[in-house]
Amino acid sequence: MELYTKSWIDEHGEGMNCWKQTAFAHFGAMLGDREQPYPCIPGKQGFHQDNLRFGFAEDPTTDVASVQLATLLKQYGEIARQTGKYASLVVFFDSRTLQKQKAEVDQYQELFWSLLTNLHELDEAQWPEHIPKDPHDPKWEFCFNGEPYFAFCATPAHQVRKSRQFPCFLIAFQPRWVFDEINAETTFGQKLKKAIRQRLVSYDGIPAHPDLKWYGQQNNYEWEQYFLSDDDSSLSKCPFMAMKNKWKSIRS
Repeated sequence: MELYTKSWIDEHGEGMNCWKQTAFAHFGAMLGDREQPYPCIPGKQGFHQDNLRFGFAEDPTTDVASVQLATLLKQYGEIARQTGKYASLVVFFDSRTLQKQKAEVDQYQELFWSLLTNLHELDEAQWPEHIPKDPHDPKWEFCFNGEPYFAFCATPAHQVRKSRQFPCFLIAFQPRWVFDEINAETTFGQKLKKAIRQRLVSYDGIPAHPDLKWYGQQNNYEWEQYFLSDDDSSLSKCPFMAMKNKWKSIRS
């Protein structure tokens, strides 16, 4: 498994499989669209400044995809701080079979949480002591190999929330340290939040999902923001904890 930079793919991407070329080309067009700017300003900055890293994985419903994702995220965690201020890992999955089956949003949602649970099971490192283990704690964040990440998922099934729509199944991981200066306690963070929300409403054409809040706020739970529904609905409990406990019961 390899991590790629934008500059490398721009120069050598023609040697990749067609589905990989298509996925990256669409991603570039989406973040480079000036008439309809993508809402995530740090993401756009990271893309154009070559801060992002990209990976490709097989059919996300297979076991091998989980192993590939774990390998990519472990490699990324070891070099993330060297990649730039607006770091993120973007992983594209070969979801052509799911698309032919016309998988719906809730199917992708279950798949997303299954992958995060599998990642946790494959994680050889201890959970960071400063991060709560309960997803229903406002300070909780998904962690892998000792690093906390904000996870973002986009799918082919999303239609209403265009900011969560992508031709193939996609998961992005943003290291928590990226948000050190982007939070509600800084003037820069407050201004950036306002700009992102304005762009989000314009991009989607509907109000922002009610689950979108700030990390650490008492009424905020990060897991709720990882995978947004195509409407305003929310899950009552975090699937990660439920699946994690299911793994434990099976093994015992």
